Amino acid sequence: MSSLAKSTAAPAELNSALQKSGFLGQPMSVWAVFFTSIIAFMGMGLVNPILRELSEKLMASPSEVSLLFTSYNAVMAVAMLITGAVSTRLGIKRTLLAGIGVIALVSLLGGFAGDIWTLVGLRAGWGLGNALFVATALSAMVSLSSNGTAKAIILYEAAVGIGMSVGPLLGGTLGSISWRGPFFGVSILMLAGFIVLSTSMPKQKQPAVAAPSAPTSVLAPFRAMKHRSLLVLGIVAALYNVGFFTIMAYAPFVMGLKPQGMGYVFLGWGVLLAVTSVFMAPKLQKRFGTIKAMYLMLLLFVLDLAVMGIFTATKEVVIAAVIFAGAILGNSNTLITTAVMDAAPVARSTSSAAYSFLRFIGAAIAPFMANKLAEHFNVHLPFFVGAGFVLLSVVFIGLNRKHLRRIDEAKPAH
Repeated sequence: MSSLAKSTAAPAELNSALQKSGFLGQPMSVWAVFFTSIIAFMGMGLVNPILRELSEKLMASPSEVSLLFTSYNAVMAVAMLITGAVSTRLGIKRTLLAGIGVIALVSLLGGFAGDIWTLVGLRAGWGLGNALFVATALSAMVSLSSNGTAKAIILYEAAVGIGMSVGPLLGGTLGSISWRGPFFGVSILMLAGFIVLSTSMPKQKQPAVAAPSAPTSVLAPFRAMKHRSLLVLGIVAALYNVGFFTIMAYAPFVMGLKPQGMGYVFLGWGVLLAVTSVFMAPKLQKRFGTIKAMYLMLLLFVLDLAVMGIFTATKEVVIAAVIFAGAILGNSNTLITTAVMDAAPVARSTSSAAYSFLRFIGAAIAPFMANKLAEHFNVHLPFFVGAGFVLLSVVFIGLNRKHLRRIDEAKPAH
């Protein structure tokens, strides 16, 4: 073989090796969505460390500040139902860009807000933008991946973990200067994500993600919920998210840290979430099976929340329990999301929309409920109630085990 032939063959061999190497062999379009997903989830975490600052600066009660999560999650839950219909009409790329564009605009306006109610309204718009992006990003990564569903989901959960770990640190740093800083920071990050997707996603339609001949119906997610396995997992996620968002929206008031200190706590939380979602969850799934591994993680989460409820007055214990929760949540998110992708014989984007609708109902209820319980009863109760909801999710899995049996019987996607 001539030197010229060798030089042209080498890239082909390298490309072939990369395609077999797992994560590194993904197409550029997958990496574009991965990078932008990190930015999107950084935007979610940027606001978390400044909840106490917002309460003080805008003279709002903790329950009023918690409405920033409630309006965001409630709108996102409803909007998830239309993401499939929108993406099949606009296409994957345009839907992702629309979502990022909405977030960039409302976060910019949030930086100029003068009262808590304006921020609550803008966060509702933020939820709409995030719904368009999040649901489409997951289905896009699964469809575009050259290495199977499981690796695409792990990559997506890694983006979630990285974004949610770095975001609070950046938010705490900016929030220590001004509570308005994180909102402006989100807007700049979303603009960067918009540019990355605009330039890196292919202009031509790819067969894997091309719009079907008939656009997805708005009713498709409701029809998908007729499949008992998908409905069960959605309800489990809704119950589990009550515990999740008790930590996100209530724990910051209990820890009593400054924005930068809060950022470091949620940095540790997010790092564990990212590491476990990528490296530990697949091993748990392989050893115990998806359902048993879910049981284990949810029970650990119940115990973790109970510890926070018992030792609420001891700041150090709550901080340690919040950080440890990151490991539990990283495993749980990957296990549940993997199960959902193959739970029903419908398009993955439709499964994602139906599941996310149910999931974010729990996320919408928890923040306001937790802070109201603390205001009217005591500071311990929100954690115990959160633990109760998560325990209920374990019971619900047990009662519907026969409907989830096919998940572990199905051949894992690699």
